[in-house]
Amino acid sequence: MIAEEAATQVYLDSFVQQALHEDVGVGDHTSMACIPEASRSRARLLVKDPGVLAGVAVARHIFHYVDPDASLDVFLDDGQAVSEGQVAFEVECNTRALLIAERTVLNTMQRMSGIATLSNRFKFEVEDLPVKILDTRKTTPMIRFLEKWAVRLGGCHNYRFGLFDWIMIKDNHIDACGGISQAIRRVQQYQQQNGLKLGVTVEVRNLVELYEVLETGGVGRIMLDNFELPLLREATAIVGGRYETEASGGVNIHNVRQFALTGVDYVSVGALTHSASSLDLSLKVVK
Repeated sequence: MIAEEAATQVYLDSFVQQALHEDVGVGDHTSMACIPEASRSRARLLVKDPGVLAGVAVARHIFHYVDPDASLDVFLDDGQAVSEGQVAFEVECNTRALLIAERTVLNTMQRMSGIATLSNRFKFEVEDLPVKILDTRKTTPMIRFLEKWAVRLGGCHNYRFGLFDWIMIKDNHIDACGGISQAIRRVQQYQQQNGLKLGVTVEVRNLVELYEVLETGGVGRIMLDNFELPLLREATAIVGGRYETEASGGVNIHNVRQFALTGVDYVSVGALTHSASSLDLSLKVVK
């Protein structure tokens, strides 16, 4: 847990520095022209859409970065259901710093809250079933850690963070390697040679490939990619609990429950991150 918190801190520091540099550049000329240097103000973060709030912790980090003396009174926590008209928090800090941070805070929280909201909708559809909804690597470059954080706040689960923490043998690996059995055996050799014990998922596109995986073994999870529902149900029955099963491809909010009812252990949904709409929020100075 300590290591995870330290890693999050590193990501946050890097993200805030780059995001503010992108927005501020050599300086916020408008604020420097209009606002006295020592001025301090209070502002409210207003919720304008119903959904699930995410990014409060990031906002706190941003405000403290631009003004170490900033103070936040938080009324709605990350992961909490919110409705239009609510106030998520109030912040008091240097006025120039407030205006510098405003857009980065809003852009981040709106994006994260949109993802958390959509993730929560997917969770609701299957919450009575023994299945986990997973995100994917279909994320925005450089802010993956924020988007995956938002997925968790919405009640769904993270898959691998990147190419380094889980082995996933996909169709292109299989085709480039010369077949499923060859790819699995090479992965086993690679892990032994490098002292690794990473989870291994292999993607199959049909029942022929599925049977080949079952004969070869050496994996932890089988991803059934773009299987029609009847075939997905049949494939899950064939596996019979010998390996974890994952459904992928063509999953949306309207059919996710049907996928879950086939008996798979996991359903991976790229839409959690690549198709989420931002939640409308605004930051208004009150004094």
